[in-house]
Amino acid sequence: MKYFLTILAVVLFQFSGLAQNNSKSKEEKAVAARVETLRQAMIDANGNALKELTSAGLSYGHSSGVVQNQAVFIEKIVNGESDFVTIDFQDQTIEIVGDAAIVRHNLVAHTKDGGVDKDIKIGIILVWQKQANKWLLIARQAFKLPTT
Repeated sequence: MKYFLTILAVVLFQFSGLAQNNSKSKEEKAVAARVETLRQAMIDANGNALKELTSAGLSYGHSSGVVQNQAVFIEKIVNGESDFVTIDFQDQTIEIVGDAAIVRHNLVAHTKDGGVDKDIKIGIILVWQKQANKWLLIARQAFKLPTT
């Protein structure tokens, strides 16, 4: 009987862990989908999609130290001042913390800002918050990657 109860306790513990992991995986998948939609909206210069993905209180930081609000971030993408030809997110991680998600990745992109071709590789941290059942980008900070 003792053996049976021990096995039962282990099985129940495993199932409770699986339930938590599946729940977390569902949220991670939802955030990953929003990140992918953001990537595509930046390439397409889709202002409506960018507005729908971001919070009105967005803080969008560049690796140069420039920080933009939602309106300026969207305007610079839509008017072509910040023109992404390609964007690839590499080594992405997603951590769910309550109603927030922390996404880290390396952004590898080809841009044509002001008509000038440029290849960039920078580190990014995105902070998403679940508001009214949808994930909104509330903060983004880019940083220069160390050279090796």
